[in-house]
Amino acid sequence: MPKIIIVEDEDDIVTLLQYNLEREGFSVVSETNGGRALDVVAAEHPDLILLDWMLPEKSGIDICRSIRESNDLRNIPIIMLTARGEEADKIEGLSIGADDYMTKPFSIPELIARIRALLRRAQPSPSKGVLEFEDVKMDLATCRVTRGNRFVHLGPTEFRLLQFLMEKPRHVFPREVLLKEVWGADIHVELRTVDVHIRRLRKAMNDGGEKDLIRTIRAAGYSIDTNIPPDEAE
Repeated sequence: MPKIIIVEDEDDIVTLLQYNLEREGFSVVSETNGGRALDVVAAEHPDLILLDWMLPEKSGIDICRSIRESNDLRNIPIIMLTARGEEADKIEGLSIGADDYMTKPFSIPELIARIRALLRRAQPSPSKGVLEFEDVKMDLATCRVTRGNRFVHLGPTEFRLLQFLMEKPRHVFPREVLLKEVWGADIHVELRTVDVHIRRLRKAMNDGGEKDLIRTIRAAGYSIDTNIPPDEAE
């Protein structure tokens, strides 16, 4: 029974979410105060977090940032739930570490579909073996990524993106293909979401000052490659 923490200060929304999630077989814990949210997450260590943007004492953005900076909590998937629907807000939420973003009012069936898809992506890969490209090593059995002697911290979505790219190095994948293979064919998210997660993957991969291996081909897609023309580097 996967455990979900709802961090939301509107009682009606908490009640609606809790009723529908429990009916779908999830265990649910709720917290209405942003200032207490991190302590609840640390104590419960859920499988997924539904996180409101605007909260008392501490915003959802700050909570998301703190979770991604925590070694113990950083891999927990996060879906932001917010009334802020501008593209800039979505990009900010995804850039700071959210795995998905839904604008209020939202569809309960769509939310549950996105929760299930994100939980599937967060599960350890059933694949075995090791993928290697240049100085990057990806152990599929332990879900551990290293670059040289450095451990690379990746969220579940970035891990799946990197795995997909490393399975066919130098092959250019359009954004539509990445959405279908990494997010799932039944999940409808914006193409811009791929760009945001690629930036997060690139940042984690190059955090030690290494050369960039993620190639951006404008109007075409992405690949993992050793030869990146200067005009394509980001």
